[in-house]
Amino acid sequence: MTARAVVLIRRTAPMLAALLFAAGALRLAPPEALAPSWLPVLPAVLAIAWVARAPLDVERDDTLPALAIVLCTLGLLEIARLSPELARKQMLWIAVSLALAVVAEPAFARFRRLAAYKYVWVLASFALFGLLLLFGREVNGARLWIAVGPVQYEPVELVKICLVFFLAAYLGETGDVIAATPAWSVRANLRYLGPLLLGWGPSVAMLVLQHDVGTAALLLLVFTAMLYVATRRADLIAAGCLVFAGTALWAFRHFAYVARRVDVWLHPFAHPFTSGYQSSQAYYSLAAGGLFGTGYALGHPTFIPDVATDYIYAAISEEFGALGALALLAVYVALIIRILAIATEQPDLYAKVLGVGIAATLGFQVIVIVGGVLGMLPLTGITLPFVSYGGSSLTANILLVSLAWAMSSRTRQGKQASALAGP
Repeated sequence: MTARAVVLIRRTAPMLAALLFAAGALRLAPPEALAPSWLPVLPAVLAIAWVARAPLDVERDDTLPALAIVLCTLGLLEIARLSPELARKQMLWIAVSLALAVVAEPAFARFRRLAAYKYVWVLASFALFGLLLLFGREVNGARLWIAVGPVQYEPVELVKICLVFFLAAYLGETGDVIAATPAWSVRANLRYLGPLLLGWGPSVAMLVLQHDVGTAALLLLVFTAMLYVATRRADLIAAGCLVFAGTALWAFRHFAYVARRVDVWLHPFAHPFTSGYQSSQAYYSLAAGGLFGTGYALGHPTFIPDVATDYIYAAISEEFGALGALALLAVYVALIIRILAIATEQPDLYAKVLGVGIAATLGFQVIVIVGGVLGMLPLTGITLPFVSYGGSSLTANILLVSLAWAMSSRTRQGKQASALAGP
């Protein structure tokens, strides 16, 4: 067996294990959710192509894409039980996301070149908001969707990626200077933080004005994490917390829907048949699941409105119990820890900050939505990464994992590297 074949087998082994898990798990799903027969095969083929596309002359954390597929499988399994029609659509979105990851692989392999386009990412986010203003559709009080024929997409998911790229590029250049700037020097801080705020701030303000306070809060958390990694300045983090608190208070006083969500969070059973119906049904699902769950397809999570998107964690908790829900969180923890480890190993500040930005985007998203379902935080409508139904979020998150996977590349050492290089 040649050296290239050995490396290819090792590279694809974690993904093959994840696909075997998917094949076993989806046997529980209703047959109509997996029809036609070619539909489940398409994402599997693209998943193999995703990992096989990567250069063989470098080592990578090949467990990373496999973990993403495991999360997609767990979400698809529950969606299939809730709505076979949505499950078929989700499989198509998984296939589209993996196809985009395959196409983007060469660009991600040269991810440091993305830093040269830092202001292009800002302009791209402004352009996406412009498209929303012109062609956006309002859903549940927020104008966040663009429809192209039967397909709806949420450009805000791409805005998150653009802003992470911008923040990493800018902080990679100026992070050391900002770190050395005295906290009391207002002029110097404005000089270096001003472009950062001008590039990031309007996007967050636009999200708030379009009633997507949840995503705005997520971007603020990601911004704070990346800023701290780049500068290690606690005063900037304190300022960020004050801005977050002030923005939340302002939104509470000026947006009726924010006030309603806070009221439902504090008093979920005060209006059990109107505004509190969704959250109260979710609490009943959590209670019914107990420690071990009711069993797959034996619970009643369909009583929860929008359960496949906002409350899929409650559905999983009901049918797989607290232990199943904790197992799901353990997969997330493994994914986030691996991405943070990749960030730590990077030799330059730009790559470190970019890795932390990817981990923070995924990690804070999990914290916000799970905290909302459990009643620890007001629910914001953010999707649970890879698990909730929704092609926009799925595509963005697969691309983020693909980028983190490319960042984990290390040159192979020894005879194997020589054999791969060829004569």
